[in-house]
Amino acid sequence: MTYAGGTLKSTSINGVKTYSVTGQHRSLASWVDPKKRRALRKDREYMQRVEIIQDLKFETATTRIRATPDGEYLIASGIYPPVVKVYELRELSLKFERHLDSEIVDFKVLSDDYSKLAFLCADRSVRLHAKYGSHYSLRIPRMGRDIEYDCWSCDILCAASSPDLYRINLAQGRFLSPISTQSPALNVVSRSMLHGLVACGGEDGFVECFDMRTRSSVGRINVAIAVGDDVEEVTAIQFDETGGFQMAVGSSAGKILLYDLRSSSPIKVKDHMYGSPILDIKWHHTLNSEKPKLITTDKHIVRIWDPESGEGMTSIEPTAGAINDICVFRESGLLLLALDSPQIPSYFIPALGPAPKWCSYLENLTEEMEESPQTVIYDDYKFLNKEELEKLNLTDLIGTNLLRAYMHGYFINFKLYEKAKEMASPFVYADYIEQKKKEKLEKMYKSRITLQRKLPKVNKVLAAQLLENQEAVDEKQDADAAADKKPSKKRKGLSSDVLEDSRFADMFKDENFEIDVRSQEYLALHPIAAKNQQPLVQEHFNPVLDVGDQSDSDASAASEDELDDEDDESKKRPRVPRLYEVKDERHADAFGNRVSISKEDALPLGERVAALQEEKRSHLPSGIKAGPGGSREISFTTRNTARYKEDDGDEEPHRGKRRGVQSLGLKPMDSAFRGGRGRGSRGRGRGRGRGRR
Repeated sequence: MTYAGGTLKSTSINGVKTYSVTGQHRSLASWVDPKKRRALRKDREYMQRVEIIQDLKFETATTRIRATPDGEYLIASGIYPPVVKVYELRELSLKFERHLDSEIVDFKVLSDDYSKLAFLCADRSVRLHAKYGSHYSLRIPRMGRDIEYDCWSCDILCAASSPDLYRINLAQGRFLSPISTQSPALNVVSRSMLHGLVACGGEDGFVECFDMRTRSSVGRINVAIAVGDDVEEVTAIQFDETGGFQMAVGSSAGKILLYDLRSSSPIKVKDHMYGSPILDIKWHHTLNSEKPKLITTDKHIVRIWDPESGEGMTSIEPTAGAINDICVFRESGLLLLALDSPQIPSYFIPALGPAPKWCSYLENLTEEMEESPQTVIYDDYKFLNKEELEKLNLTDLIGTNLLRAYMHGYFINFKLYEKAKEMASPFVYADYIEQKKKEKLEKMYKSRITLQRKLPKVNKVLAAQLLENQEAVDEKQDADAAADKKPSKKRKGLSSDVLEDSRFADMFKDENFEIDVRSQEYLALHPIAAKNQQPLVQEHFNPVLDVGDQSDSDASAASEDELDDEDDESKKRPRVPRLYEVKDERHADAFGNRVSISKEDALPLGERVAALQEEKRSHLPSGIKAGPGGSREISFTTRNTARYKEDDGDEEPHRGKRRGVQSLGLKPMDSAFRGGRGRGSRGRGRGRGRGRR
């Protein structure tokens, strides 16, 4: 797959040669003994190595890499410790380095050279650097994920783990009001240099564009639905810098969607076939071709392809570690990759563009290797190791033409890999077959000619029932005719001819003839109509499960044969009445009035609260007002003491009346017995006729 010849290593994919300039030779540790370092002079491979830039490496890994707009400097950030290195490309060496307190998430070049830089760090800080060093530092409310600079308004835009897009104005030196989006959190932000449109990609799979002149949303696109997966997130966005009408969006599932800003549907979808999030997208314009190329990157591979046809030009798969970032020099074929390794490999593709001016000697090195034999690999292959082959049951293909050995694994055709994956997981394959069957049936149903009849405004249920009965009768007659059976002479009920009969025309036009299902006459003639209350029962009541129901629900997880046996046994069992319990008092009142409250529950919360307050006010007596939280308010006037006593005197007889004969409803006693008390009576009376009056 890889040919080592001369001083460069080259690989040909789809007929396009890619030269590995650095990153493939042995790295020399800084603590090596000077004697051993001098002994490397006799090592031919080490002496013939090519270092495009001296000291282009970090201690552990490289996180971000950028080239300044003027093309004179290269800026890279790495770990550990967090450090920024600036290389002067004319001198091909390191200019200076600066150490920071926190790891760099991303950075942006604010000027043509390295004089103004903005770093977004992992401690929620935004650090501004000048030529002399650190200038100012500030913090944003949430953890930052991406940074962008609007040169028209001098605003730094920070996408963070919040729905707000934070803005920092460098001319005024203060925070501006953030731009609120509809996404729960933002992953990426991008800006077009032509029309100034700002696009934000969220965790919910939406891309929302803003006009910074009015700070309002001008459009929102659902990328997840276009891909077919609702779980996908937007991880990369880039505008076309030539026409300004195209936008490339990368998803967390490794797919790139190409949009025209005048349409909400993607015009092209490209899959990286690795399932890893897209890290970066670049529109690359060169002198070799009139049309631009798209360079898309995930942590496994860098793909270069044509945005119009979708055909891949070539790809780069580094072996030193996962990819973190990519730097492509303008109008050239030189690429630098930031990896999870100390080295920063560089690749030169002559078909993509010429070499930059500061390393024009690469042209001479590649011309010397033009006549060398190369091995060709193709882009429609999938790399699998031996463990993955065992999972797919493809170990028998080792040694055949279907598997091509490469390093620690094998290359297999991607179509063959998809088929083997479906066969290895039979349940997924069965679902796939069922889905295909449903799609074919839906196509057959769409091809049929169906008569769509409009139901009348009055007595719709009766009209629909007549039409259903007529269709059932027609199907039965067709079946009898096919079986050569005599038509039945049973008396037929109402048919659909009633709808066309002029004598019954008013029955389906005039509202006075509408059937009242709740009337006593209708219920007496149609006792089966009580089944219509079943939706109300399901709405206002919850079924009560007993032990038998729970056992049936547990048995529903058995196989199909066991289910059939249970169905046969359930037919033999006697029918047991089912029990229901009401949900709450509100549902109980609605069921008592035979009213459905589903429409009321579907209303927004504000309208429901307003309707509830209006209903409470209507039930309150006069003089009482309803307050917030169920409180009540009443107004009254004070009275003087004399009038209060008179009123109390009127109420005394009623309050002082005790339970006695009057409460029993008996007739009052005669006057003869009203006077004194008889013998044996107790009390204060002494003698006859001195009773209490």
